[in-house]
Amino acid sequence: MINLIIDNKPVTVEEGTTILEAAKQINIKIPALCYMDLGELKMVNKVSSCRICSVEVEGRRNLAPSCSTPVAEGMKIHTNSKRVLFARRKLLELMLSNHPFDCLTCNKSTDCDLQTLAVQFGVNAKHFKGVRSSFPVDTSSQALRRDPEKCIMCRRCETMCNEVQTVGAITAFGRGFNTVVAPAEMQPLVNSNCVYCGQCVTVCPTGALTAVGYMKETWDALFDPSKKVVVQVAPAIRAAIGEEFGMPDGTAVTGKLVAALHQLGFDAVFDTTFAADLTIMEEGKEIIERIQKNENLPILTSCCPGWINFLEFHFPQLKYMPSTSKSPHQMMGTVVKTYYAEKIGVKPEDMVVISVMPCIAKKYEAAQPNLETNGIRDVDYVITTRELAKMFKEAGIDLKDMPDEEFDNPLGESTGAGVIFGSSGGVLEAALRTVYEVVTGNKLENIDFAAVRGLAGVKEAFIDLNGRIIRVAATSGLGNARKILEKVEDGSIKYDVIEIMACPGGCVNGGGQPFCHDRQEKIEARMRAIYEIDHTTKVRKSHENASVQKLYDEFFGEPGSEKAHQLLHTDYWFDDSKA
Repeated sequence: MINLIIDNKPVTVEEGTTILEAAKQINIKIPALCYMDLGELKMVNKVSSCRICSVEVEGRRNLAPSCSTPVAEGMKIHTNSKRVLFARRKLLELMLSNHPFDCLTCNKSTDCDLQTLAVQFGVNAKHFKGVRSSFPVDTSSQALRRDPEKCIMCRRCETMCNEVQTVGAITAFGRGFNTVVAPAEMQPLVNSNCVYCGQCVTVCPTGALTAVGYMKETWDALFDPSKKVVVQVAPAIRAAIGEEFGMPDGTAVTGKLVAALHQLGFDAVFDTTFAADLTIMEEGKEIIERIQKNENLPILTSCCPGWINFLEFHFPQLKYMPSTSKSPHQMMGTVVKTYYAEKIGVKPEDMVVISVMPCIAKKYEAAQPNLETNGIRDVDYVITTRELAKMFKEAGIDLKDMPDEEFDNPLGESTGAGVIFGSSGGVLEAALRTVYEVVTGNKLENIDFAAVRGLAGVKEAFIDLNGRIIRVAATSGLGNARKILEKVEDGSIKYDVIEIMACPGGCVNGGGQPFCHDRQEKIEARMRAIYEIDHTTKVRKSHENASVQKLYDEFFGEPGSEKAHQLLHTDYWFDDSKA
């Protein structure tokens, strides 16, 4: 153990601990920009590029970056000396001298770490003038917006993209003012292998990486009297949006959320978990058929477009494995513009479907040309949790003050199984609840498959289906997906069903969720909220959803029917040339 003194406070820490980590143990907060500790992922970004975390170590001539300097026996450290505070202000002024001053219009305003530190240290003017770096804004994709002029070269996005997610879409190029983080050969994002998981956005400390917004289009639709505007809300939204209104982490606000959406002016407010139950009916039938035939195994879940993009780029030889079922929000869009439109007597072209998603990749997914019915897009616009919170605030709606209201019918009824889609392992667990009962004919008394829950990178379980023992796994985070797929590919491990979610922890940690610094605590709180909703829901199995059963009786016939395949399944957007 190492003994040292920080700001006159003694502390004992393990050898190899950094000064920054040691300071945290005695509640001394050292500001930082490039440093990022993804505790639950066992990944730390400490490139020491920003130097904001520099401290004074007695006996050393130069200030030391606390994020990368290991402690030593007998160290005496000052984190807030005159020299340290002067250096931090100058460093911030230098950063801002090469940074746009458009905070009032920046998408990241009030959520920007650079902005926060500038306010904290009283830096409110540019004291250094001269040449600035200049790069065009990349608006090539339907999901992500890249503004290199706002990049401070913290390299957090690189760590997330290359080390955690193993996508490898962006890296740093050039030297000096010409340095920029960009896709290979400085190509626009749309020409890269970016999967649009949005995890780079969650860790970017400035407005260099943001989601493409569709708030204007949503407002325009709401104010258009000729349109019937329907909104659907993903399960993970109800467990996170309360954070934007000062509510405790993990507060479930389902009823308040519905009331607020009604007040915004949507003609109908539906629950995406209805479509999650519908997904289980279709995907569950696929699972059963493939297991019985013992072919094209393992079957891979298809709800996450970020993961499907990853498969296309990195494992095209396995593209036969995913379920062909559309993702739940796309299924809902299809059902709204066919079954529901017919019921209420509205032409599909006069309907607008808005999806509120925790995910940035859903924006990309909704824009794909094959995800349409009769030439009409299933989902018109996707907005994130953050965008919806902004719309509420624009309209003067405080979620805390809203009453509880119910989702509209007939597409608002859902089960606990549909709700847990928002968490890693939830899709698999929901499928198992239905598959087990359909195959065995027995009632599943204990429906909690706890083995596939949680933040662990890979969770697995063994299920007895009438004497056939199937092996299943749930994984989240594309780095973990890579590991498990490499083993499947080389035959070193065999599974029957695998759930994959692009974002670590699942949709509760999606790229469109409220920004958070204490990531693990918030993600765990959101997970607990999701499972508590499931636990307290009267109906907890997708095949027992009465509204879904009615939908099949009146419209689709049965799971896997010709009509169901036509409307609820897809061949994705795979390009065979990449195989």
